[in-house]
Order: sequence, then structure tokens, then C-alpha cells
Amino acid sequence: MTGTGARRRRADAERSVAAIMRAAAGCLAADPEASITDIANAAGVGRVTVYGHYSSRAELIDATMRHALAEADEILGSVDLDGAPDAALGRLIASTWRLTDRFRGLLVAAERTLPAERILAAHAAPARRIQSLVDRGRAQGVFRTDLPVHWLITMLHAVIHAAATEVSAGRLAEDDAAEMITTTVLGVFRPTGRT
Repeated sequence: MTGTGARRRRADAERSVAAIMRAAAGCLAADPEASITDIANAAGVGRVTVYGHYSSRAELIDATMRHALAEADEILGSVDLDGAPDAALGRLIASTWRLTDRFRGLLVAAERTLPAERILAAHAAPARRIQSLVDRGRAQGVFRTDLPVHWLITMLHAVIHAAATEVSAGRLAEDDAAEMITTTVLGVFRPTGRT
């Protein structure tokens, strides 16, 4: 009976964590300032339950960001990166933008709450995918070699985040963002004098 009771408690805890993760992702995407109470209410649990799994709002945001990035990495892993590197970069940007747009409030919450190095570390897997593509593009002469790879990747992230800010401010239509990002990034990535 004890084993059955422990399994039931574990299953209940797993359901609570899953509900809290879904609620946190949804609440923070809609409002980066969402509180633990907002998230608990959306998850259908009490604040005590949330704090039983996460000691602080920052810890919950960190866990939610890692969960969202793991989901994003799985989705981005299915993007076809074969063929011309600039076309592949366009496909990767389109998929990345859709995810960034979906989670932009969560990203804002993470940037306001977590240390920059924690956010950078959480983005390591997507950064490796981009670096591999940039390296291939540089080897083929499609992307510039006069700037460090890490700087090109930083510019890509900066443009994506700037687009998210512009969409939030109402100065850029969501439907236009991927094309604007791709055009801007390719302008940075291509060697001088190449269009």
C-alpha cells in the first residue's frame, strides 16, 4: 500500500509540475510580469503547491524558459538546413521567429529576472545549430569571414529580439517580421559587395 501511495503522490506531483509549466508559459507569454498567484490560478493549484516545486518566481521562470527552449530545440531540429546556406538560414529564421513570437513575453520575463549568463547558457543548443550553418556558409563563401562567428550569431539574436520588441510596440506586423529579420540578417551575413 505504501508503494502505491508513493506512486500516486509522484504522479500527482508530475501532473502539478506539468500544469504549472503550461500555465507559466501561457501567463508569462501574455504578461511578463505575471505573478506566482496568476500562474497558480491558471494551473488550477494553490501558491503553496507552486512554491513546493519552485522556491521563487525566478526559479519558476528559469525552469519555464528551459522547458520552452527544449521544445523549441526539438522543433528547430526538424528544419531543413540542407542546400544553399542563405536559403537554409531563411528557413531557420522563419521557424525561430515563430517560436520567439510565441514565447516573447517569457523571454522578456527571463531577461528581467535571470542573469544574462543563465539565459546565454540556456540558448546553447540553438546557438550550436546556427553556428554550424554559419560555418558552412563561410566555408562556401556565402557568409562573410571578416567578422567572428559569435558576432554574427549575436547580430541574428539581436535582430530577432528587436523584431519582437517592434511587434509588441505595434510598429511591425507579426506577419512581416520573419521576412524583415531575414533581409536584415542576410545583409549583415553576406560578404561586402555581395547581394
